[in-house]
Amino acid sequence: QVQLVESGGGSVQPGGSLTLSCAASGVTNNNYLLSWYRQAPGDSRVRVATIGPSPGGGTYDADSVKGRFTISIDPAKTIAYLQMNNRQPEDTAVYYCTRTKGNNIDADYWGQGTQVTVSS
Repeated sequence: QVQLVESGGGSVQPGGSLTLSCAASGVTNNNYLLSWYRQAPGDSRVRVATIGPSPGGGTYDADSVKGRFTISIDPAKTIAYLQMNNRQPEDTAVYYCTRTKGNNIDADYWGQGTQVTVSS
């Protein structure tokens, strides 16, 4: 079974940096996509970034994070990272790690989510 375990959430000040990690188990070896989503209070879930098992890859699905966030993968450990620089208050949300289906659209497994708060 697929299991996704997130860590690294917390509170940061505006302009600060934070890195989230997602340890994935049960995914198909060398044939998977992992995505980060976020959901702000009162808002819907939005996909932020997606990466497969190839280091150096990755795509960014939200214009607001381009240039500030970096997604990366450790394929040996099956851990996806989301490095978030220059955090802004609008980045406050619950961040989820997911496995994305082969259609690269829908997620079929979700982590528990981790809260990230950006405030003074």
